[in-house]
Amino acid sequence: MSEVSSKELYEFKKTLKELSEKKGRGTELVSVYIPHDRQISDVAKHMREELSQSANIKSKQTKKNVQSAIEVIVQRLRLFPKPPEKGLVLFVGMIPKGGPGTEKMETYVFEPPEPIQTYTYHCNSEFFLEPLQHMMDVKEVYGLAVIDRKEATIASLKGKRVDIIKHLTSGVPGKHKAGGQSQRRFDRLIDLAAHEFKKRIGEYMNDAFLSIEDLKGIILGGPGHTKEEFLKGDYLQYELKNKVITTIDTSYTGEFGIREVIDKSMDVLEEIDVMQEKQLVQKFLKELIDERGLAAYGEEEVRNYLQMGAVDILLISEDLTHKRKTMRCLNCAHETKVTYKDPHDDDEIVCNGCGDRMKVHDVKDLVDDFVKMAEEVDSDIEIISTETEEGMQLFKAFGGIAAILRYRV
Repeated sequence: MSEVSSKELYEFKKTLKELSEKKGRGTELVSVYIPHDRQISDVAKHMREELSQSANIKSKQTKKNVQSAIEVIVQRLRLFPKPPEKGLVLFVGMIPKGGPGTEKMETYVFEPPEPIQTYTYHCNSEFFLEPLQHMMDVKEVYGLAVIDRKEATIASLKGKRVDIIKHLTSGVPGKHKAGGQSQRRFDRLIDLAAHEFKKRIGEYMNDAFLSIEDLKGIILGGPGHTKEEFLKGDYLQYELKNKVITTIDTSYTGEFGIREVIDKSMDVLEEIDVMQEKQLVQKFLKELIDERGLAAYGEEEVRNYLQMGAVDILLISEDLTHKRKTMRCLNCAHETKVTYKDPHDDDEIVCNGCGDRMKVHDVKDLVDDFVKMAEEVDSDIEIISTETEEGMQLFKAFGGIAAILRYRV
């Protein structure tokens, strides 16, 4: 499964924010989470049962709104012969727009960025977003293994989810004091058995981790020196060996050992994520101070380079809240585009063609506007947070918009 890009994560965060602001008058907003392996016919049957149950709701208005929402869900389900690969999420309900009688039915249907694990039907005064909020933490996949001479456990970590892939036992005997020739022979047998066990661990790790498309790194843990011996030896495929980030001393093996590895390496994993953003902004700054460097910043300059197709990587701050408004002349239909820092600003703009007043025709987020332009010319897009010093510098010193160029025009 491919990694969620910074652009997809930004769009997902924006959708979540919009949904979190939706409130119903009563417990009439319906949320449905459908895993990939759930039959659509089973969900439709459950919806019909809920429709029947909703007849018991005391408030006439709430009952009417819940029933309308369920009917919309049943209609939308007909469009899907089966759930998409990662499942399906539906949010439907009457959202008040002002005073009484201003409710409007709103419907959101989409495939989430990560697989849905559990079927859920939820009815409340706000949408049930907790499962999606957990997905916000999901970015990279890491391989984990805890190893000693007696056992090994292989697992993967994605966001907060840990999947135990394989637990192995060695059958390597403990130390035995026979003395003399017998002792030396016995030690050789123990070493051979330990070598064979490490080979077996490597084979299972190769099978498990080489198939993960965007494996970010591997962390080895365990008590004693077996993990270091394993790493030094030729047990892991070379690509995986190069992805080993660190080794962690643990008190346990098995699933307890995996949990211990995660607890002891969280700082390392968080630093890796932060470093990626820092390195991108640092690369931009390095290009900027070079007289012939390939850097641009500011809305107008970056927009021009995007239109030329000269942008290699677009860097844009996720905290940018500017709006890009299309203004249209009421008289001659001439259009112009204006960026507003405050989304509620609407300066009176006069048409250059006929001198008449221009009115807002379309509004979009400035981030979305730049992302669309970048996609059209195949530029990479990186949405940069303000959680690092570099990210804050991009936002404050460069207006939250910068680019590393393919070539200087």
